Amino acid sequence: MAVARKNEGGRLTRRRLVGGALATPFLSRLALADDDRLRRLVESSDRSAGNRARDPYRHPLETLTFLGVKETSSVVEILPGGSGYWTEILGPYLRDKGRYIAANAPKETDSGEMQRENAAFLAKMAGAPALYDKVQVSEFKADRYAIAPVGSADFVLTFRNIHNWMAAGETSQCFAAFHKALKPGGILGIEEHRGSPDQPQDPLAKSGYVRQDVAIAFAEAAGFRLLASSEINANPRDSKDYSVGVWALPPTFRLKEQDREKYAAIGESDRFLLKFQKSAA
Repeated sequence: MAVARKNEGGRLTRRRLVGGALATPFLSRLALADDDRLRRLVESSDRSAGNRARDPYRHPLETLTFLGVKETSSVVEILPGGSGYWTEILGPYLRDKGRYIAANAPKETDSGEMQRENAAFLAKMAGAPALYDKVQVSEFKADRYAIAPVGSADFVLTFRNIHNWMAAGETSQCFAAFHKALKPGGILGIEEHRGSPDQPQDPLAKSGYVRQDVAIAFAEAAGFRLLASSEINANPRDSKDYSVGVWALPPTFRLKEQDREKYAAIGESDRFLLKFQKSAA
């Protein structure tokens, strides 16, 4: 079933009912009418300008509403990165009544990039204790560490990471770690660059794109049940055929000035958003 509505430009768009959930920004805002605090945090000037500039592509208010995160939730975010896009919202939101755990790369990682990300994240937390003093940090590397106490998390959230785990050959181990950390009935939220369904999936996902059905299969193999999917972060302008993969698009612009205006006009990648549940048994 599909529902038509007008977007900001007056054109009719369609959003599908998937898994019993209608995922539209309009209805998400209605559902969140009684949670003004989350709305205020999304709109807060405490957030960095760079992160707020990405909101039109990431739809943080609608995304968290779709997934069902509440201020009393215990949430683990996988690899939030040095910019802390979601940390800027979830850290303050969960500070008083919930719990936010940032599952960062291991402290002893030999990756220079991950070392820089860890350092930037910790500096960001230290720079605003009134917002982030209760943020907890754990270590994440496939299933080598406990990202949270076993069976303690209401939510595990991961944004655009599956392609990296495919490249490392660690996808099943990662999903096993998520399953272990979640409570019975807990929710796994996944966002990823969506690969073309009519193209074979590169097992190493070198382009950064992952087919939605492939991601669903990873989660189901780990014992999760798909509850719903959302088109909140869909982008039909993304042709997914760039020489340097998804990183041709903003915010990376890997090709630098080559065709920059074209890629800026496309915007950030086409993405799926999936909501899974761990069995309550």
